Amino acid sequence: MTYSIFEDTDLTAQIAQSEIEAALVGADDGELYFEQSVAENFSFDDGRLKSASYDAGRGFGLRRVIGLASGFAHATEMTPASLRRAAAAVRGADRGQTGVWADGPTRTNQRLYGDFDPTLSPTFAAKSELLQEIDTYVRGLDARVIQVSASLAAEQSNITIFRPGMDPVFDSRPLVRIGISVTVEQHGRRETGYAGAGGRSSYEQWIDPSNWKSMAQEAVRQAVVNLDSVDILGGEMDVVLGPGWPGILFHEAVGHGLEGDFNRKGESVFAGRIGEQVAAKGVTLVDDGTLQERRGSLTVDDEGTPTSRTVLIEDGILKGYMQDRQNARLMGVASTGNGRRESYACPPMPRMTNTIMENGQDDPAEILASLTDGIYAVNFGGGQVDITSGKFVFQCTEAYLVKNGKIGAPVKGATIIGDGPTALTKISMIGNDLALDPGVGVCGKAGQGVPVGVGQPTLKIGSLTVGGAG
Repeated sequence: MTYSIFEDTDLTAQIAQSEIEAALVGADDGELYFEQSVAENFSFDDGRLKSASYDAGRGFGLRRVIGLASGFAHATEMTPASLRRAAAAVRGADRGQTGVWADGPTRTNQRLYGDFDPTLSPTFAAKSELLQEIDTYVRGLDARVIQVSASLAAEQSNITIFRPGMDPVFDSRPLVRIGISVTVEQHGRRETGYAGAGGRSSYEQWIDPSNWKSMAQEAVRQAVVNLDSVDILGGEMDVVLGPGWPGILFHEAVGHGLEGDFNRKGESVFAGRIGEQVAAKGVTLVDDGTLQERRGSLTVDDEGTPTSRTVLIEDGILKGYMQDRQNARLMGVASTGNGRRESYACPPMPRMTNTIMENGQDDPAEILASLTDGIYAVNFGGGQVDITSGKFVFQCTEAYLVKNGKIGAPVKGATIIGDGPTALTKISMIGNDLALDPGVGVCGKAGQGVPVGVGQPTLKIGSLTVGGAG
């Protein structure tokens, strides 16, 4: 697919290049980031199409970096005059300093996703009919189903990044997601379940009946399991985390603490600890933005740097941090391709892409069999994390009591409490069943949300605090 970010505007690529050359004279770094995007959302609830929206927009963000300072301005007015006003505004970052211009990002010919617009196919009518079909199918799976919510979402973002002395960098980014939420009722008790999936691809693979029907079955299964859940007494106990989505715990509790800005400022518990043993032996944690069509993947980050597979922790040893260009420059290292922004209206900052704990050697069945008194946590909901200390609280949406290696009753309302750095040292068994999440993650930082991925094998962690009814 071809596109022009400047269609129906007074700008051309030549004008944009000229303006950025002038705007960044004397700076250390910076870029002119153009974005043109379309997004759609369909929501089906109470047996009807509840909402359908389509949004389109475009604009630019101009950033000028001088040492520790950066000036940022953005606008939707795509004119030379608007660019010049933005250039004047970002000079407020200078404070009398004189910059030495940084080398630009390396170029790449890789493509991690197709060049198409997922909002164009299938048709509006087909998407609406699919949601109705999902609703009918779910209600037929179990007589206890009383509520079904289904959603489809897609977006296409075309970006162009200009830097002085370099050819523009282009990227065309698709993203889709499907979600199914179910409520069941039995003897006056109501419980919910959810399943979803997505990635940087077209709708077609996700709306294939074999895929959405398995999601529907999973959502109903979770809800029905929770009908039999029992209260759990709080206390300190060993925990086994299932593979895949439970990696969100380490994304939050550890991943944010390994982002470059927090470590440069000394705000992270991992600051200044490169080369130290920060996790149990066998623990290897990577951030990989190069995985084909994954939700967190990007061909280039939002500064134009190709994404990479960044080893953060290897065999328990802290190896490095995730870096954008500014923090990497200030710390004397190279960018890892983790400069990300929510949109043209936001400045970039170091963010995760797909954060994954790699396989170990243990059989998952043996890991569960080794658990004498604890819980097996399969799915998580929301959580809270303090970046400075690494302390976290996560709610389990599906978890089970385990006694002498045998899975027992599901538990209701369990929370897992601890701190990331300590939890890393208490990992005693690592499975060989690495799985990635289904493609539904959104990460928040400084008011910006970006799509991310997580993954892990089955893990056993000793002595975490589990909150419950008592």
